[in-house]
Amino acid sequence: MENPRGRILSVHAADSGSYAVIEIESKVVCERCAAGKGCGAGLLGGDAATRHVEAMIAADVDVRQGDEVFISLEPKNLLHAAILVYGMPLCGAVLATMAAYGLGLGDAAAALTALAGIAAGFLVARLKLQNARCLRQFVPTVTGRAPETLASD
Repeated sequence: MENPRGRILSVHAADSGSYAVIEIESKVVCERCAAGKGCGAGLLGGDAATRHVEAMIAADVDVRQGDEVFISLEPKNLLHAAILVYGMPLCGAVLATMAAYGLGLGDAAAALTALAGIAAGFLVARLKLQNARCLRQFVPTVTGRAPETLASD
């Protein structure tokens, strides 16, 4: 999957560095998603839409309003986000079900404890995501200016 490209609408200073509001035309850029064999994330946003995204500006990148830029999110941070959002509830369901069977509670109780485990996993993930330090790693970064394209007449 290639990094999205967008146009900077505004640049702002913050305590942790500069950030930009970027207009991105979201479309299916992943070849697997375009072929209908991907994760399905492209299906959630429709075919194409314009979105505004806040992204931190890397320290070595000099950009201004109107510049075309590339933004990215580190793959390890994307994996961490998926683990929080999907893994925590799944882990809660598995652990709760194992506990129910370990206590000999039966199938109905195991199903109910699995639901309680899913809810507990969502709660843990939500509490973790309320931490500002945790959230910062999920903010995309402006990694550089996009090369100027020549318009053909």
